[in-house]
Amino acid sequence: MNFSLGRRILLTLAAPVVALVFSVAMSSIVLLISGSNPVAAFGDMMSHASRLETMVDILNRATPLYIAGVAVAIGFRMNLFNIGVDGQYLLAALVAAHLGAMVNLPGVLRIVWILVVAMAVGAAYSGFAGVLKVTRGINEVISTIMLNAIAISGIVAYLVREWQAGGEILSGSASRVGTTPIPESGLIPDLNSVLEFFTREVGQGKELTGMLVIAILVGLGYHILVNRTRFGFDLRASGINPFAAQVGGVPAKRMVVSAMVLSGAVAGLVGMAEINQVGFFPANPIRGLGFTGIAVALLGRNHPAGIILAALIFAFLDISSGVLQFTGAASREIVVIMQGVIILAAVVAYEVARRARERQEARSAAEALGDIKPLEAA
Repeated sequence: MNFSLGRRILLTLAAPVVALVFSVAMSSIVLLISGSNPVAAFGDMMSHASRLETMVDILNRATPLYIAGVAVAIGFRMNLFNIGVDGQYLLAALVAAHLGAMVNLPGVLRIVWILVVAMAVGAAYSGFAGVLKVTRGINEVISTIMLNAIAISGIVAYLVREWQAGGEILSGSASRVGTTPIPESGLIPDLNSVLEFFTREVGQGKELTGMLVIAILVGLGYHILVNRTRFGFDLRASGINPFAAQVGGVPAKRMVVSAMVLSGAVAGLVGMAEINQVGFFPANPIRGLGFTGIAVALLGRNHPAGIILAALIFAFLDISSGVLQFTGAASREIVVIMQGVIILAAVVAYEVARRARERQEARSAAEALGDIKPLEAA
C-alpha cells in the first residue's frame, strides 16, 4: 500500500503540536516549583490575548518575526545558515530611513523607494557572505556572525551619529533621537479601517501595521518561488543533495550567492515595521528579531504557513510576558523558558517524525516492489 497523504500530513502536524503541548507541560512544572499557579498564569495570558487591542499588538509583533523567519528559511532550504539577519535588517532600515527622508518623491513612490532601498542593502550585505563562501570557502555562519558585529557595533553605530536628527518630542524638553523623520506620505498607512470594518473601533491608540500586507506578499512570493519556479526547484535540489544537483547542471556557486542575496533582501524588510511605526530610525531600535526568526523558521519547518503559526506563537508569548508581571500570576521569565522548550521540543519532535516517515516510505516501497517482505515493526 502506498504511503498515504493523510499519514504524511499527520506526521507533519504532530511535531509542532507535540512541541507546544510539551512546552506547556514543562512550563507548568516550572511554575509549580516556583510557587505560581499555572492555571492562573495561562488564564491571564489567554484572557489578555482575547482583547482586540492585544490582538493588534500580537499581529504587529508577528509581522517582522514572520519576515525574519522567511529570510532564514530561504537559506535553510539550501542548507545555508544566514545568522546575520539582525545586522542586515538594522543596516537596511537605517539606510532606507535616511534616504527615504532625503528624497523628494510623491507618497507612493517614496514608500516604494524606501522598501527597494531596504531590500537592496540587505541583499548586498548578505550577498557578501555568499561571495566569501564560494570564493574563499568561508562558512556562512562565521562570516554572517562577523558581519553582524561589524554592522551593529560599527556601521550602524557610526551612521546613526552621523545622520542623527531631532526626533519626536516625548515630554517636556526630552526628545527621541534618530534620523530625520520621514514625511507622513512616505509611511505605509495602518490597517485599522480594514480591521474595524469587521470588528469594532480599535482603542488605546493601537494601530495595525501596514507592513502586514508586505509580510503576506513576502509569504506568497516565497511559496511561489520555492514551489512553482525552476529556481525554487534548483534551490531545493541543492539543499537536499548539492552533489547530485551539480551533476544535474545546477550551478552550485551561483545558487549559494543567489540564495544569500534573496535571504538578505527579505531580511532588509524586517525593520520596516518599526520605521513605519515611529517614522524614522531610532537611536535604540528593536534588536534580536533575526535570532528569533531562526526559531520561527525552525518551528515552522521553513513552510510559509508553518512560519505564520510559529510567528504568532512567539508574538503571543512576547506580548503575554508583560501581563504576567502586571497581574503577578508569574514571572515574565516563564515566557523565555516556554520559547526555549518549544524550540528544543520541536527539533526533537521533527526528527522523530522524519525517521517515522522514512521508515514508512521504505516499508511502502518494499511492499510495492515485492522484492522483500514487509519490514517488521522495530
